[in-house]
Amino acid sequence: MRREELPTLLDAMWQDYLKINPDARVIHQLFADRNPTLINDHIALRTFDYPKVGIRALAKPFVDAGYIPKGEYYFPAKKLFAEHFEHPDSTLPKIFISELHVNQLSENAQQIIDRCISELPSKAVTEDHFCYSGRHWNISYEEYQQLLQESEYAAWLCAFGFRPNHFTLLINALQSHRSVESVNTFLQEQGFELNQAGGLVKGSPDEFLEQSSTLAKPILVPFSDCNIEIPGCYYEFARRYPLANGPLYQGFVTTSADKIFESTDVHRSNG
Repeated sequence: MRREELPTLLDAMWQDYLKINPDARVIHQLFADRNPTLINDHIALRTFDYPKVGIRALAKPFVDAGYIPKGEYYFPAKKLFAEHFEHPDSTLPKIFISELHVNQLSENAQQIIDRCISELPSKAVTEDHFCYSGRHWNISYEEYQQLLQESEYAAWLCAFGFRPNHFTLLINALQSHRSVESVNTFLQEQGFELNQAGGLVKGSPDEFLEQSSTLAKPILVPFSDCNIEIPGCYYEFARRYPLANGPLYQGFVTTSADKIFESTDVHRSNG
């Protein structure tokens, strides 16, 4: 993919995300009404650690268009590894891609995921739009529930497929709200429920990054045996702080990201 095609891809990802998180459209408009410019800090994608669909496969169109790998992150408790990618054009959002270590799950869970991925056409992975192509397999609600017992991440990914998990509003670019706390208060006043895992604000100025997020609202998903509502996507908010040498910190903090992942957890999203 060429650099000039990136805006089209990013907009298509945003439109797909809005289908799973209609609240994001409302929230985005609330801030757009109060600020001349909104900046998307990063987009998060989820995958499995199979070579066919791993981080490198999802990142390929972005790397082809100039994105560069910048950081690696480990989440042992959630059995995840992640990388983030940046473009030399700082106006473009960072891409944060995580992958689940499937072989650390039970044999039953591995078999469910193996079967799902086996139904994915090889050609689909080579398409630039693969990162928002959705689910390519059938899965039953019973299988979803089995995965849920071991990994909320695996269950979400098998239910929704390949698509943006969240977008992130950069608080530094806002004129209306200058802190994570003020953003959180504003959202709560508007009736949005926030992720309280690890506190409403994750991170600190000492870590050069503060984050918060809404909770993913349930959305109707067609399973092979029934249609049922499960948590979809969420909206994140980030404030970055300058490093000693001046520029804003551009990486991520694993302890904070670990709690942000829980924005799609069933027990949190259902209150």
